[in-house]
Amino acid sequence: MTDRSPSPSAATHDIVIVGGGHNGLTAAAYLARAGKSVILLERLDEVGGAAVSAQAFPGVEARLSRYSYLVSLLPQRIIEDLGLDIRLARRRYSSYTPVPGDPDGAGLLIDNTDAAATAASFTRVGAAEDAEAFDGVYESTGELARALWPTVTEPLLTRSEARALVGDDELWQALIERPIGEFIEARLQSDLVRGVVATDALIGTFASLGDPGLAQNRCFLYHVIGQGTGEWDVPVGGMGAVTGELARVAREAGARIVTGAEVTRIDPDGTVEYRRNGHDRSVVGRHVLANVAPGVLDRLLGEPADPPAQKAEGAQVKVNLLLKRLPRLRDEAIDPKAAFGGTFHINETYTQLEEAYAGMTRGVMPELLPCEIYCHTLADPSILDPELAETGAQTITVFGLHTPDRWLTDGNNDATRRRLQDAVLASLNSVLAEPVEDLLLTDADGNPCIETKTTRDLEQALNMPGGNIFHGPLSWPFAEDDDPLDTPAQRWGVATRHPRILLCGSGARRGGAVSGLGGHNAAMAVLEG
Repeated sequence: MTDRSPSPSAATHDIVIVGGGHNGLTAAAYLARAGKSVILLERLDEVGGAAVSAQAFPGVEARLSRYSYLVSLLPQRIIEDLGLDIRLARRRYSSYTPVPGDPDGAGLLIDNTDAAATAASFTRVGAAEDAEAFDGVYESTGELARALWPTVTEPLLTRSEARALVGDDELWQALIERPIGEFIEARLQSDLVRGVVATDALIGTFASLGDPGLAQNRCFLYHVIGQGTGEWDVPVGGMGAVTGELARVAREAGARIVTGAEVTRIDPDGTVEYRRNGHDRSVVGRHVLANVAPGVLDRLLGEPADPPAQKAEGAQVKVNLLLKRLPRLRDEAIDPKAAFGGTFHINETYTQLEEAYAGMTRGVMPELLPCEIYCHTLADPSILDPELAETGAQTITVFGLHTPDRWLTDGNNDATRRRLQDAVLASLNSVLAEPVEDLLLTDADGNPCIETKTTRDLEQALNMPGGNIFHGPLSWPFAEDDDPLDTPAQRWGVATRHPRILLCGSGARRGGAVSGLGGHNAAMAVLEG
């Protein structure tokens, strides 16, 4: 396709944004506040993309963060620049991890406020020698995070510049150049404790911890870099409160947000065609910001990927449950409010994670699926109707790891969804003193309040190829030394083959997760140009 460049007078808007996820809204807010004329086109009837809250169960007043769930990578700089009224709740407990098969159900509880209790918990699970080493792991990752985090809202550093900024070649080699599994195995002895660290490398990423391709390292880095601390917080009001604020600020600044507008074609000259209410329409922008996966952008351009894109395959299943109360644990020494107050790891020892990956590559599901849980309502009950909250009801969200999209071939999503849901519940029940199914509330139709989202569901609902929550393989938060950095779009990591078209979603360099970075950096590239 020829890259035609119309005169500026042909443009109907300075900026056309395709896709109303949180990154598109971030870009719209920045650019409208800078005086640009902005139109944002969203296929669905509401904006927010994967960062939305929804009443998942008919007749039950509970608004769940349906897809994404915690916040770490949204920079305070973006919140302050845009004047966002967003509140984040800090969790007291970092994690709880039961020892698989332990007759007493003993588990490791990491309490951010009580070092002595945490050390005693390491001893209780037979990992006393790792208590100090575990702290050392996160001191090391904190060193890396404090160096790199401030750079994510600036033009890209090169690899050499980033390495010099970190200033610790041994640490750089361990976390950036070599498989993360080597770092974990060298620092920690307990299979259980190794697994606690390793899970940060695997959410949404189908890889071995020793994979030489280092996809697991990039995932790990983004999990520990946020705010320079790696803390993950609960958005008060649910994830929809975050995107609701972004939409409010964008609209108040003058951005025009059009929902129910399905983009059907993008031309490199800035023309964007879309269908709304059964009518075909078009707009022209001096710049087009694509808040869609790179593979989706290629289809809208009618072009093959260049270079050919890696398969965008997600590898997670998400199960939302609404319970009458928190379940009792097999570990009677632990208060369920503490266990569910942080990240609850289930069957995620280092060995179990590696065996699950190896099995799933052969199409064999593990007997107990590695899972992890978070409970939004312990930190923020506001997502429940007050009367429902008074009853002691709680939401829990369970993520199953190593469930690659290749399992969901056409025509079997319903059956596989049920199989994956059963596997998640079986894994959860293996550490509980009572079946979680017995605690499920029922909706207005008498159905249990449980909702399962597979990678195929994400692809169909949100147009994420392969259900990949990152829109494709994650990139390092720096450029390679030989990458071209001649244009603003290249320097900000948002360039495409066409000068008028910029990536502004999770597929941009430094994109992924609920961060707003793709939108911020695309806006900065436009304003610099």
